[in-house]
Amino acid sequence: MERRLLALRLTGLGWYVATCIVVGVVGGVALDKWLGFKPLFTLLGILLGTTAAFYGLFKMIQPLIQPAAPAGKSSASQDKPGDGAPPNGEKPQSTDSNDDRNDDGGNP
Repeated sequence: MERRLLALRLTGLGWYVATCIVVGVVGGVALDKWLGFKPLFTLLGILLGTTAAFYGLFKMIQPLIQPAAPAGKSSASQDKPGDGAPPNGEKPQSTDSNDDRNDDGGNP
């Protein structure tokens, strides 16, 4: 099933790239005919369509090429101020009752 999903995603990416380039070319040719310039807007349409296609392609595949977070760890589980962790990396104060003793080896 995962192979089918990957194949559909790659097919969609191909259609996206082709559509961007074709829209750029057709728009450039139409502007050239309307304004009387011959190759200017066609070339600009090719350039704009190709740029848009590869920018969109990069944005679509970026989540696939970034390394996945290890299981059980997410960015939300990191210590951040305001989530119970003390600011500036200070050691949290313990609520253990044994902390009230002196530092003379544990004798009261």
